Amino acid sequence: MAQPLMPHATASWMVDNTSLTFEQIAEFCGLHILEVQAIADDTAATKLTGRDPVRTHEVTQEEIDKGQADPSYRLKITKGPEQVRRTKGPRYTPVSKRQDKPDGIAWIIRNHPEISDGAISNLIGTTRTTIAAIRDRSHWNISNITPKDPVTLGLTTQRELDAAVSKAAKNAGVEAPVDTRLDGDREALIEQLRAEREQAARDAELAGEEGVAPKPFFDEPFRR
Repeated sequence: MAQPLMPHATASWMVDNTSLTFEQIAEFCGLHILEVQAIADDTAATKLTGRDPVRTHEVTQEEIDKGQADPSYRLKITKGPEQVRRTKGPRYTPVSKRQDKPDGIAWIIRNHPEISDGAISNLIGTTRTTIAAIRDRSHWNISNITPKDPVTLGLTTQRELDAAVSKAAKNAGVEAPVDTRLDGDREALIEQLRAEREQAARDAELAGEEGVAPKPFFDEPFRR
């Protein structure tokens, strides 16, 4: 069943301006009856400004009158609110991250020149004009642009970037580069885990010699 665009605000208006039951209001607005009760008792977490569903053409006054005359009557919404659908276009980027776009674009251009401007546009959510300006260093703010990994900046995901790199390499007929930046970190992590495992084994042996039950290396949920 369709619901009002702003159900809580609509419920607030109905509580203040009609004699509809809480159950009728809750069902029409798609809320729990306790939420309507909280609005009526003024104990809701947020103070609401009522929204008149008659003026917004979501219900008629005749429907409200029927509901007030018969507590068992269930109001019917006149027309559900239009659903806003995202149209095809550049990726949406939060305002707080938009200033980082040039840095992310510069990083891709420097590290993956094989990626086309169209692919960069899809990854970062920018225009080809901006990409071209950064590529030929004619961008108005070029002196302050510092190449930074767009994944780290939160402009795209590592999976999407890897897919773009792989596709660009395939189109160019070359082997996709292998990212080895984290190899050293992986080796260090493996060494750390190995050392911890060996230390745990030594602690277990020592505890056994002292007659103390050894402490398991893994947490309880990981036991088999």
